[in-house]
Amino acid sequence: MEHEVAWKKYDEVDLEALEGLASNYIDFISENKTERRCAATAIRMAEKAGYVSLADAVREGRALSAGDKVWAHSHGKALILVQLGSNPLSEGMNILGAHIDSPRLDLKQNPLYESNGFALLDTHYYGGIKNYQWVTLPLAMHGVIAKKDGTVVDINVGDDEGDPVFCVSDLLIHLASQQMDKKGNKIVEGEDLDILIGNRPLSIDGEDAKSKDAAKEPVKAFALKLLADKYGIEEADFLSAEIEMVPAGRARELGFDRSMVIGYGQDDRVCAYTSLIAQLEAPADLAKTAVTVLVDKEEIGSVGATGMASNFFENTIAEIMELAGEGGMLPLRRALSASSMLSSDVSAGFDPAYASVFEPKNAAFLGRGLVFNKYTGARGKSGSNDASAEYVARVRRVMDDAGVSFQTAELGKVDAGGGGTIAYLPAKYGMDVIDSGVAVLSMHAPWEVTSKADIYEAYKGYLAFLKNA
Repeated sequence: MEHEVAWKKYDEVDLEALEGLASNYIDFISENKTERRCAATAIRMAEKAGYVSLADAVREGRALSAGDKVWAHSHGKALILVQLGSNPLSEGMNILGAHIDSPRLDLKQNPLYESNGFALLDTHYYGGIKNYQWVTLPLAMHGVIAKKDGTVVDINVGDDEGDPVFCVSDLLIHLASQQMDKKGNKIVEGEDLDILIGNRPLSIDGEDAKSKDAAKEPVKAFALKLLADKYGIEEADFLSAEIEMVPAGRARELGFDRSMVIGYGQDDRVCAYTSLIAQLEAPADLAKTAVTVLVDKEEIGSVGATGMASNFFENTIAEIMELAGEGGMLPLRRALSASSMLSSDVSAGFDPAYASVFEPKNAAFLGRGLVFNKYTGARGKSGSNDASAEYVARVRRVMDDAGVSFQTAELGKVDAGGGGTIAYLPAKYGMDVIDSGVAVLSMHAPWEVTSKADIYEAYKGYLAFLKNA
């Protein structure tokens, strides 16, 4: 069963809406390359749309009722948006869940060193990457450094016009005969993904001349001086820092026809952004409460205080139910069990260059709309949620009634590999959950590719789900 290309059905009104959404999406992923920035920007957008802080509501003991909109965050890296419907919360919610972390290179806690006239930063990669894809790329530095006095310094170098960038160097082809004989996972090893940040030594005069460290490692000393001058930090402050190295530069339109988007972090910010916009544009008179969950740490197992495996989601809903007059453990359990969720995460797009790992009847194609994965997992669906047939039928009805182009897929051929999402975690409450998202080429590469049509259909599908599921 082949699904029609979504582009064929669009009129001028659709195309104008599609291009507007794509333009805003390109801005969003270009300006928000870390989970902290995604969460902060989403909160600003939500507040403009009338959302208020749940923490403030709790502190004031403010009652919540139908139509109220609240947001809550966890450590600035995970976010929940809730718009209360007219039905009791115990009758269930319609939930969109996406993640806002992406594969990258993280600085180690003690990263800075000098070697043979170069200053470098040691890294530990985050999430599943092909190491060799991260060499010779212009990289930007984003994150925070927390100082002992309680101040937090925001770091943002490499994406503003005029900024310097950084890189991981590679071996020239003329001397790479042994390197080229290695397996792909050994061509560049994890400990070799060190960031080149400087080559100029500090001029040793005045007070600097008294420093043995400056004399011994002058290039490192000059880098530290620049950091001290710009940010007021010292080397020890790296111990309490979260700094991410990500591809520098804006996302761009791809193709002569400008039909695609190429950019960093589209897994999973393409689903996070479309879920966010759907939540903010949900109608005021919802029957069921609409929820969008944007979480961290999916790429490393949904762990930690900001991952889906934490109690952040459950605790937030419990607080809201208390303010809505439905407090208590049993009403909470009923609400979670009666809910429906789209686990909004990307799917592997069919790539003709690597057709051998796909089974075309059950593959996602760019331009054919929102992708539903009944199951993910690997080695016999291991780690998968595997949505029920009845729930798949219900979701099909919602999409067809709203005129949303969609397709179904699995993640490549059986035994070719596999992967997972957050879906199995909310499913533990007994709620219906299915994976749904946008097809991506070059997933987990520094630059990933999506179709504008799929972005548009994802937004339409998520909005239809919040209104009608």
